Amino acid sequence: MKAVAMTRQGGPEVMEFAERPEPVPGPGEALIEIAAAGVNFMDIGVRHGTAWTEMPNPKILGVEGAGRVVSVGHGVENVRPGQRVAWVYAPGSYAERAAIPADALVPIPDEIDDRMAAAVMMQGLTASHFATDFYPVQAGDIALVHAAAGGLGLLLTQVIKLRGGHVIGRVSSAGKVAIAQEAGADHVIVDTEGQFAKEAVRLSDGEGVHVVYDGSGPTTFQGSLDALRISGTFCWYGPVLGGPGPIDIMQLPKSIKIGYAVFFHHIRTPELLRSRSARLFDWIIDGKLKIRIGGEYPLAEAANAHADMESRTTTGKLLLIP
Repeated sequence: MKAVAMTRQGGPEVMEFAERPEPVPGPGEALIEIAAAGVNFMDIGVRHGTAWTEMPNPKILGVEGAGRVVSVGHGVENVRPGQRVAWVYAPGSYAERAAIPADALVPIPDEIDDRMAAAVMMQGLTASHFATDFYPVQAGDIALVHAAAGGLGLLLTQVIKLRGGHVIGRVSSAGKVAIAQEAGADHVIVDTEGQFAKEAVRLSDGEGVHVVYDGSGPTTFQGSLDALRISGTFCWYGPVLGGPGPIDIMQLPKSIKIGYAVFFHHIRTPELLRSRSARLFDWIIDGKLKIRIGGEYPLAEAANAHADMESRTTTGKLLLIP
């Protein structure tokens, strides 16, 4: 079986496309023939050494994907051979095949193809968590969405709009404005230096926004604080680009609420994983949620996908095709 593993911490050059042992499903697992694997900033964090440090190298990268069940191990009853399934977190997904816990798998409806399913799991469930659990967007709320033309930003914008909110999107270049607008952003700010707060406040009638969704690293932290209204909510995510450093809670302005949002809390049981994935699939089938696949790469070119994502020039979701 071919797979992409990192041989050591470092840049994309540490990723190796090579033969790996064939996986065998154990009790409670299913063997999956992978049709598409999602590329995420989480994978880049693993490569940089910010996660999975307890796992020895070489280790196969990737956590998200879609494919078809080949066989199942003892005790598996919720999936069957031949069934198409998707998953949001199964380490070792940059591969032709993987043995995955059956409880981590969700069925894919016939109306949705494998690429679409692989593209929506991580970012779709994250967007769902941010806008429905972490901060339940209400009709009329104004949200500031960073990286609004990225895969997560595009889905988050659409979920906010589904809930009746308004979106101010921030993008890094003028070429991304139309993409953010197509997803439903009411206003789009082009900014690379973290100088967006005054415009966000102006666009929210001088009051500031109700919620900020910021995964852009420490550069934008202060601006996100400044963009909030009194009692606004700061949703911080994305450890790959680093944190803001120590925070003096008594210095937080405007009675704001701040927290680090973790998508696993949205799908903390197999039942929640299945129900919330099914809701995403229903939105896609009904035309309420549109998935933008920004690039498809052969599995052997996973290093190029990482380099492109780190350059911050991509839009939408990047996929690897075994």
